[in-house]
Amino acid sequence: MMEDPSSKMSEDVCRSPPLDPGSPGYVMESSTKTRNCSGSGSNSVERQACFPDQVLENVLENVLCFLTSRRDRSAASLVCKSWYRAEALTRSELYIGNCYAVSPRRATSRFNGIRSVAIKGKPRFADFNLMPRNWGAHFSPWVASMAMAYPWLEKVYLKRMYITDYDLAHLAMSFPGFKELVLVCCEGFGTYGLAVVARNCRQLRVLDLIESEITDDEEDFIDCFPKSHTCLESLIYDCVDCAINFEALEALVARSPRLKKLRLNQSISIGQLYRIMIRAPQLTHLGTGSFGTSDGIIQGEQEPDYASAFTACKSLICLSGFREIMPEFLPAIYPVCANLTSLNFSYANINAEKLKPVIRNCIKLQTLWVLDSICDEGLQEVAAACEDLRELRVFPFDAREDIVGPVSEVGLEAISEGCRKLESILYFCQRMTNAAVVAMSKNCPDLIVFRLCIMGRLRPDHLTGQPMDEGFGAIVMNCKKLTRLAVSGLLTDHAFSYIGEYGKSIRTLSVAFAGDSDDGLKYVLEGCPKLQKLEIRDSPFGDSALRSGLHHYYNMRFLWMSSCRLTLQGCKEIARELPRLVVEVMRDELIIDDDLSDTVHILYMYRSLEGQRDDTPEFVDIL
Repeated sequence: MMEDPSSKMSEDVCRSPPLDPGSPGYVMESSTKTRNCSGSGSNSVERQACFPDQVLENVLENVLCFLTSRRDRSAASLVCKSWYRAEALTRSELYIGNCYAVSPRRATSRFNGIRSVAIKGKPRFADFNLMPRNWGAHFSPWVASMAMAYPWLEKVYLKRMYITDYDLAHLAMSFPGFKELVLVCCEGFGTYGLAVVARNCRQLRVLDLIESEITDDEEDFIDCFPKSHTCLESLIYDCVDCAINFEALEALVARSPRLKKLRLNQSISIGQLYRIMIRAPQLTHLGTGSFGTSDGIIQGEQEPDYASAFTACKSLICLSGFREIMPEFLPAIYPVCANLTSLNFSYANINAEKLKPVIRNCIKLQTLWVLDSICDEGLQEVAAACEDLRELRVFPFDAREDIVGPVSEVGLEAISEGCRKLESILYFCQRMTNAAVVAMSKNCPDLIVFRLCIMGRLRPDHLTGQPMDEGFGAIVMNCKKLTRLAVSGLLTDHAFSYIGEYGKSIRTLSVAFAGDSDDGLKYVLEGCPKLQKLEIRDSPFGDSALRSGLHHYYNMRFLWMSSCRLTLQGCKEIARELPRLVVEVMRDELIIDDDLSDTVHILYMYRSLEGQRDDTPEFVDIL
């Protein structure tokens, strides 16, 4: 009999690749079942009764081992109870899309052969300071449960989680074979916790710290790695603000022959970078650090030939860093440009003239991140040189709304004409036209991600003065593979009617300062069946719009609405009608007007098997 999907962990909570058929755990489980079926002590009737079921289970587990898609495994686990059990037995990786959607106890009791865990905490709007600090997403209960249930755990990936130094110490002491730690946009820990990990995880292959907030505990974690040869393959610490011991870093690189990925922080000068590179010519991914000043050079010595160090790195395909770039050093990277598939200039304040000699040689480039300081002229050069480009992100150097930005519809249209294989774009600008967005929808029909951020509230097509409805409408009409969309500028309900009618594959939608009335949100909630994540801020959507999604909220990972027109009573009605949905309301402590006491500042709704969490801060009410 089919089980109620709502009683299971959602596809976003934990769906992952299976246990390796060659692993000891898998062999032991399969052989035990075989022995139980064909043991000599059982009579023929008992053998006949159990043998078909056991054979079916063995076959099923072997088949499930080939399922690597989370969605495929989700579908398999819902067929019947035996498939549900088999899917759990063959899982080696656990993915938790929302740390509050399921408890650590429930996850570890169902899946007991896990080697790799990925957990996400706060929603994405936390990156824009829209979520109060100390909201939650603590790693502590997870590491405590995993320490008891998963002694052979090897990999942990955390995103937007709150992690303490004690958590890192607990992790380092609990898993003797631990190999990979990736922390993305996390906070709460410092260099002391990292030192414990480096000192105790002797088989560590990956330590990636990406856009995380790390406190300086005056502990040199770089110097805590094993003094013999290490297993390091990837070391990313470009978000660490404090200076590190360069001699310790240089020695670590020298004794890490497997190191392929290295991203340095801004305390590393180009002179020090040179010394690192000549000791690690095997690198494939390099974050350059500051790419400025020559502090690593002894006074009186001749400036090194930086280009020769890059020339020696024959395998280099990804470059990033350039945090305090001195443009006169840019020619040093010319020798590797022809092999680059990824280039991140999102910290490099360079103009089009400095970009041109670099980008003209990047004929294999597939991923490019840049600042808008390159202007439309620089984007035109990218379009002419990089026909294989798949992902482009253009970030603002100056994010103020009241300026005339250096990139516009001219750059966007050039990219659409020259980079027709584009699949993902994030584009910040101050002015845009419908015609340019329509052109992109026609020239780049394979777009999966389209995020256009027109800075400044309610900005129309700057040539015609019309809303941007037709541009975004063309995107959802012509880009059939689109799964992620961010809209901005002056948009009426008509734009949302396009999204509801044509955006049938959209899973993530971000909305800011858009719409006329509740109808706009109704079009989306009633028309986008695959919608998983919906983020809305500063838009005129109220209780009626919120109720229009009652049929769909159990299928979504979360809904975030801030500074809209919701009332506390309206949110309470949703919580009453959908009891398995967690409805969190966050108060704005700056508002003391009694007339606004029924106004909801932030609403965060998500599905959960556990109900109300037990670490709710004072400014959060769970309805």
